[in-house]
Amino acid sequence: MGAELTAAAVRAAAAEIADPQLAIGLGKFFQTRPGGYGEGDEFIGLRVPQQRAIAKRFRGIGSDEVVALLDSPIHEHRLIALFLLRGEFERTLRPRSGPDRDGAARWVELYLDAVRRGRVNNWDLVDSSADSVLGEYCRRRDENAVILAHAADDDLWRRRVGIIATFAHIKHGDASALLSVAPHVRDDRRDLIQKAFGWMLREVGKRVDEQILLGYLEENAARMGRTALSYAIEHRTPEERAHLRALR
Repeated sequence: MGAELTAAAVRAAAAEIADPQLAIGLGKFFQTRPGGYGEGDEFIGLRVPQQRAIAKRFRGIGSDEVVALLDSPIHEHRLIALFLLRGEFERTLRPRSGPDRDGAARWVELYLDAVRRGRVNNWDLVDSSADSVLGEYCRRRDENAVILAHAADDDLWRRRVGIIATFAHIKHGDASALLSVAPHVRDDRRDLIQKAFGWMLREVGKRVDEQILLGYLEENAARMGRTALSYAIEHRTPEERAHLRALR
């Protein structure tokens, strides 16, 4: 009610409920240690529902304030920023007068800029935004070149963005985006790529057509990493799992 819509106000709201003890546990969970995938990231100790609640309080915030939050060294500030960005992007899709395509494009470009600058730099940040912002935008435009470009990028987080963005298509019964991405990511043995790829394949079997999943696995299981294959076949029968594992 009457909240000041600024990055400073968001940071203050987060600080009020921050839990330093939780921050220590989050740092370990997200591997902020030297050599970890989240090396150097900083936490103040907020749970995801708390961050969603803060984002809800600041609906209508301006893009410059979102950028300021994305530039914060604090992980929770960046996740709140992505929740805000997602919310503002989704609002452009459903105004009474029809979708605001220019407004949607501006939010997506802001998101892509954040990805390019390394501000969307952990798996929870990617997974909270890639399909609902980039994926949904590309799905509505029926143009997946940006998704493919991210999937083909060697950078861990940009590649994961490309994979997870296909979830928007999968949720609407379309496996084509993921199948286009697959050649770029299948041979990547990094754990966070393996998990994302296997997860999206599993969702194809669940939400689109299990025969598309099984057909892909019959042709590609021998070249897939163990983690990706395990995620992809999680919901298959024991006989199917045994058969597909035997192809490796």
